Amino acid sequence: MKMNSENIKKFAKKLGADLVGISSMDRFEGAPPQQDPRYIFPEAKSCIVMAFRIPRGYYRGIEEGTNFATYTAMGYAGINEIYGPIVLRELCCAIEDEGFEAVPLPNIQLRSAVQWWVKKDTPPVSVPVSEGLPNPDVMIDMRVAAFAAGLGEFGYSKVFLTPEFGPMQRFVALLTDAELESDPIFTGKICDRCKLCARMCTGEAISMTEMDSITIAGHKCEFAKIDLHKCGSAYRGGNDKFNPFLLTGKQFGDGPIEETMGMSLYNRHSPAIEGARGCMRECYIHLEQTGRLTRKFKSKFRKRKPWVIDREKFKDYIVGRKPDKTLY
Repeated sequence: MKMNSENIKKFAKKLGADLVGISSMDRFEGAPPQQDPRYIFPEAKSCIVMAFRIPRGYYRGIEEGTNFATYTAMGYAGINEIYGPIVLRELCCAIEDEGFEAVPLPNIQLRSAVQWWVKKDTPPVSVPVSEGLPNPDVMIDMRVAAFAAGLGEFGYSKVFLTPEFGPMQRFVALLTDAELESDPIFTGKICDRCKLCARMCTGEAISMTEMDSITIAGHKCEFAKIDLHKCGSAYRGGNDKFNPFLLTGKQFGDGPIEETMGMSLYNRHSPAIEGARGCMRECYIHLEQTGRLTRKFKSKFRKRKPWVIDREKFKDYIVGRKPDKTLY
């Protein structure tokens, strides 16, 4: 394979990537050391970012309130931990067959990195291996990488949006010492600041008024301030109105996290049970309805009124119920 940007993109798409963008490493200038890919591969000259769409049908069961396994298994863990890494490996091997090094960066959550992201002043779980280096593991922000590679923009909720799929994709990245042509930074407009993501977030984690921002390659990116603790509780199904598997009838904050989580099978095994109701589903529905996406469907995604669990109707079933330990 001739090593140029066009061939790399064609090959990555043949392997299964839906979108591919390329960034030069200087676009990461200013990144915190714990998120700077140049510490992972100092000799890298290019960052290749691949997006894998989340098929709309993966959300159908959660949208109808009848099947939660498909999205959590295939749309979340399946892409991040299986499909994405498989494609990364194939692309790495193809690049190394041409004599260039390739470092895969899967979208897998690492405790050492996530702890730093959530609260910067928490005690570290690792130490630098030598003076001047950040603590391992360095873990890049895939949204920053996707922006640097020209794939789209930050939405109001900080979820990354592409013109093709809106919020419905996940990313992986690859660093190489092959010097490839960079894609231009995306300058279009996808998000119209409707704030439905904030209004429909089950954890009320997205501020309606306060903003944060970062600057990437000279471009200022603004988005809402996010309460990461509320976000983490919500996407794990912490709001009992949107989690049929939360059998205590409690929301996080009303009792110990261990107590409320221990009563939900899906919280123990598939933490994306909430299905990104505001930041992804409501965002996608709005972008689809307003014609802001380039990928079109023959029918609209939302066909019925969104469901909300009426706990009063089930309180006799829920109150005092003990978890079935055989399920865990």
